[in-house]
Amino acid sequence: MTILVEKHSGYRQITLNRPDRLNALTAEMGGALLAALGEAERDPGCRVILLTGAGRGFCAGQDLTEVMPTEVGPPDLGLLLDGYNAVIRKLRVLPMPVVCAVNGVAAGAGANLALACDIVLAAKSASFIQAFAKIGLIPDVGGTWALPRLVGAARARALAILAEPLPATRAAEWGLIWQVVDDDRLMPEAQALAARLAAQATIGIALTKRALDAAETNTLDAQLDLERDLQNEAARTPDYAEGVRAFVEKRPPVFTGRR
Repeated sequence: MTILVEKHSGYRQITLNRPDRLNALTAEMGGALLAALGEAERDPGCRVILLTGAGRGFCAGQDLTEVMPTEVGPPDLGLLLDGYNAVIRKLRVLPMPVVCAVNGVAAGAGANLALACDIVLAAKSASFIQAFAKIGLIPDVGGTWALPRLVGAARARALAILAEPLPATRAAEWGLIWQVVDDDRLMPEAQALAARLAAQATIGIALTKRALDAAETNTLDAQLDLERDLQNEAARTPDYAEGVRAFVEKRPPVFTGRR
């Protein structure tokens, strides 16, 4: 199976599972990942997703053996990307936080898959590579959208054009990812974070995701209106009522993540 799914209390761990190929992506794998995300979204007991890779790497990008030019002509990369782009769109709109644990190299589409997640942790030995320029392509799977927003125009251009590895520590310093941890602590830290998030008011987190994404293109006036509307929506959830009661009663809240 190219995708493994483990169910934990409050969250699902989804693992890219082609370790012999550094979890390089294929169309089949993209479809399986999209299906796994959809199943997690439909599971009322799943409030967080943890994404990682099997073996010694997170994802080496597209498996180039699947897209080799032939005598007939070049492959239809647009059709392939339609499948991967559906995964990115799903990650961005999931009504729950998505944590990514980058356990080794994240290259090309693999790097941009990680950057589509909400909170990215990386092992100290990990690196991020916009490898596209090495084979005459452009960053895809959301790379040209995410990079300048995360690290600024100058760094985004250099990363995309030079295609040089960016060590995890520098990626964190630049704001590309959230945090770097020791290699042997990556999964324990990521799983602890997923469990922590699963106990939070996850509807409020989902609404926060919507607000932050909209802020990329909204005017201040439009964003203020959106904040007002989403705040009203959040205030109608049982978790808001529980959070206020717990604050007044000076006790830890017990959130359900339900409307």
